[in-house]
Amino acid sequence: MTVSDNFQMFKGFEKLKDVQYVYTPFDSSLCGVKLEANNKKQYLLTGQILNDGKVLIHLCNYIEPWDDLSLSQKKSLNQRYQMGCGCKITTCYMVPCSITAPNECLWTDWLIERKLYGHQAKHYACIKRSDGTCSCLIPSKIARSQL
Repeated sequence: MTVSDNFQMFKGFEKLKDVQYVYTPFDSSLCGVKLEANNKKQYLLTGQILNDGKVLIHLCNYIEPWDDLSLSQKKSLNQRYQMGCGCKITTCYMVPCSITAPNECLWTDWLIERKLYGHQAKHYACIKRSDGTCSCLIPSKIARSQL
C-alpha cells in the first residue's frame, strides 16, 4: 500500500522518519488487511516497524477508518495516549481475569461486548499515574483524577 501525502505519524519517530509504503500479507487467511484505496478513505493504522524499516500491518492490529473514530479517540491520539506509553494493556477474554503488575490496564471490551474495540476502546485511555500505576480512565476526567 502506498502512503498518501497527508500521512501523520503519532509514534515511532525514533525508528522511522518517513513512510512511503505499508506492508501487509497478501491474503486475509494470512492475516492480511484489505483497505479501500480508491475513494481516498483515511485510516488509523497501528502496526510494527520491522528491523529493515518496513511498516507491517495485519488483522491483529487496530485498524479503523478515521471517520469511525470517536472524538475522544481523535483527541487522545494527540494528547492522552502518550501518557500510557509505560503501560501494558491486558485483554480480558474470560473471567476470572486480573492484572499481574501495577503498570497494566485491564481491557474488558471482549468480555463485555464480544469485540476487541468496543465502548472502552472508543471512550477510555490507559494512563500512567504519578505513582507508577496504570488505570483506564475516561479522558474528560483525566485532568480531575490524581495522576
